[in-house]
Amino acid sequence: MNVFVDTSALLAVLDRRDGRHESAKRTWIELLEAGRLLVCHNYILVETSAVLARRMGMEAARLFVRDVVPALRVVWITRDIHEAAVGAQLAAGRRALSLVDCASFEIMRRAGLRAVFAFDPHFEEFGYEPVG
Repeated sequence: MNVFVDTSALLAVLDRRDGRHESAKRTWIELLEAGRLLVCHNYILVETSAVLARRMGMEAARLFVRDVVPALRVVWITRDIHEAAVGAQLAAGRRALSLVDCASFEIMRRAGLRAVFAFDPHFEEFGYEPVG
């Protein structure tokens, strides 16, 4: 089973101060040990790196790039995926639903992914199955 990985899960894995850190770390290790293909997209890399740098400093961002990103299969957002995500975000008309979330849903739909490692409730709301 391939699993989509969201920013919310990556931040929980990496930030010991996050209340979900221990659970997220356990799930991350289980997914890696099971040989799951962990999928994300480049907007998630940008979002995660920016939040890590702001919250924890540049060393955390470096560790993310060095130790975590190589474990991920990164899908690059193309123009048509971006446009579909923007359209979905505008159609939803909800402030809390981000462009990154909408890009994630588009990638997951196109790849036929149902499982997600995330703490963002939008994934379940849109019918995706959380792991961990």
